[in-house]
Amino acid sequence: MAAKKSVENKTKGDLALLPVCLISGASSGIGEAMAQCFAKAGFDLLLVARNEEKLQAIAQSLREQFGVRCFVEASDLAKPGAAAALGQRIDAQSLQVDVLINNAGVLEQGAFVNISTERHQDIINLNISGLTAMLSEFLPGMQERGRGKILNVASIAAFQPVVGLASYAASKAYVLSLTEALAEECKGTGVTVTALCPGITATNMVASAQDKNSALSSIPDFMVGDAAQVAQEAYQACMHGKVIQVPGMINLATTMVARATPKWLVRRVAGALGRKTM
Repeated sequence: MAAKKSVENKTKGDLALLPVCLISGASSGIGEAMAQCFAKAGFDLLLVARNEEKLQAIAQSLREQFGVRCFVEASDLAKPGAAAALGQRIDAQSLQVDVLINNAGVLEQGAFVNISTERHQDIINLNISGLTAMLSEFLPGMQERGRGKILNVASIAAFQPVVGLASYAASKAYVLSLTEALAEECKGTGVTVTALCPGITATNMVASAQDKNSALSSIPDFMVGDAAQVAQEAYQACMHGKVIQVPGMINLATTMVARATPKWLVRRVAGALGRKTM
């Protein structure tokens, strides 16, 4: 489903539109790594994040490396109406989102009461409201065209409560549940919906959390995933329409145990481990 092939296969009503893979949170980490994967596969890209300078540098690099068209839109998707405004700007450029990667997200680690109300709301605004708005903006068009792929970035934190990441884990549980429901709703429409559930990954977001809390710096290296490898698994899962992708055998085993274990026991284990990081 590479973008260049899609251009050749457009219907007459779509002749003026260029299909692209939209990646939010594309200025670093897993988002930037996924941009590499999709560009290497021949997709034309639309990179979205708040930092336009970083996006422009990444876009230029991808154009030079892979010869793809790469567009940039600076947007804060946590703000109300941001997804709709982004959709209007995309329409004005005669672009069409055939692949949507909802990667933008924010994390805050610490005891719930030690995190400000505003920061809790930031997590909800971006991880939940912003992601939902992006789906509402672009999923209907995909269904109308009878084709499309969506990948929502959740987390292994979505499978159980996480002490010290209470709001973040809850937000990712929402993403996972929503993805599974939409995957069923979209059956037979030509649209697939995938949830990526990575574990701890070497990204700026995780590094920032470690800087704020030295207890997180003691995480063994083998527990920290590589962003490029996670992105490659995400790309493959998205292309094959897999509903849930958990990168890494340790992470996969963790999620399987969490789903099979009684909730009261999961809470106790999560509590015992999580309290050590606060």
